[in-house]
Amino acid sequence: FRRYFKKYQLPALTNIGTAFGMGLIITTFMLGLGRNFGTAVLIGNLGAIIGSIVSTRLMLSCTKKLYGTEAPCELSDNEDTIDIQRFRKVRQESTPRRLMDAILEGGKTGVDMGLSVIPGVLIICTLVLMLTNGMPQGGYTGGAYEGVGLLPWLGQKLRFIIQPLFGFQSPEAIAVPITSLGAAGAAIGIVEKLVQSRLAGAHDIAVFTAMCMCWSGYLSTHVAMMDALKSSHLTGKAILCHTIGGLCAGISANLLFQLFSLF
Repeated sequence: FRRYFKKYQLPALTNIGTAFGMGLIITTFMLGLGRNFGTAVLIGNLGAIIGSIVSTRLMLSCTKKLYGTEAPCELSDNEDTIDIQRFRKVRQESTPRRLMDAILEGGKTGVDMGLSVIPGVLIICTLVLMLTNGMPQGGYTGGAYEGVGLLPWLGQKLRFIIQPLFGFQSPEAIAVPITSLGAAGAAIGIVEKLVQSRLAGAHDIAVFTAMCMCWSGYLSTHVAMMDALKSSHLTGKAILCHTIGGLCAGISANLLFQLFSLF
């Protein structure tokens, strides 16, 4: 697969891949929150596309300086050198055997990938939830959904910046994009609570969709993907470029929704 790319193009696959990794799940979930959110979700998808372009282009500009534009991808010693644009390698076993091998190898790869993303998902999501939720009535009990409420407090203090950039109608909304840095699945769970509490509307849904899509797998899979592409030394640059891309996605969705509201 790597033979189709130049050396500078390969690391950028992480940026474009994470931008759409959970796109269908997030889009479907947001559509299920209300009948009036269809347009907002569509605008959010457009914002995510813009964010992915920004992220990938920034990453390509970094890798071009490092590798140039002509160097081919390096192949490992155990890879054959057949021209895959003209030939397709087929296993020699029977069809049932090939089917079983594909199922078993695919399952093993899925488990390995799951173990790779678990640390980022658990650690980041736990920290974000602890910093988002406040102390429950009656004091702390050590139960679920208890925290110190730092992020809503910061959101209130930074409202003069967040409001013009993203258009959030409540300071609690800042928890959604921050949670998506760890896991988009946990972030959309927060969205449902905000909608039920009337702390988020269609405008927020557009921005949530864009940022959750663009940042899905942000910290949980970036490291694993860059390692799989043998580009671990560029992980920091990939995360930085994707951070800017996610912010551009949210800002774009905000501006597009405001423009649509004029008509």
